[in-house]
Amino acid sequence: MTTNGLTSGLTSGTTSPRQTRPSAAAKPVRWAADAVATMREGARLRLDYSAQSLWRVDRMIDGIRAEEAPYAAVETELRGLGAYAGEVIVRQAGGEWWTTGGDHWVRTPDGRLWDPIDEARRCFAGHGSLRLLCRDATAAR
Repeated sequence: MTTNGLTSGLTSGTTSPRQTRPSAAAKPVRWAADAVATMREGARLRLDYSAQSLWRVDRMIDGIRAEEAPYAAVETELRGLGAYAGEVIVRQAGGEWWTTGGDHWVRTPDGRLWDPIDEARRCFAGHGSLRLLCRDATAAR
């Protein structure tokens, strides 16, 4: 039985509830994990899901923009880096992923919705910051 993100039931003789992620989190969590692996292997950049790591992500996106890479060539990487920032917000602020119409958002406990994937696109265009988005999203915490 699932209620409010908790799965209850008896497993291996335990009666404590087991925390699960909402289904809306499946894709962005995978995209974030892929971005972490890609950055570690390709760019030798370690991402640890901390708010401080978003400084490095912003600089990475700035570097991609400076190389004048076409958006179509980096769209998947930007989606992954945005999802990574969203996961940082989820973990730091106690938020959760929401999905509607194919878009993925993070909802923080105060009810606000954040779009870190679009913010990564804005960073690439020179008008955003994943670090500042995270700071704003976690400020109420």
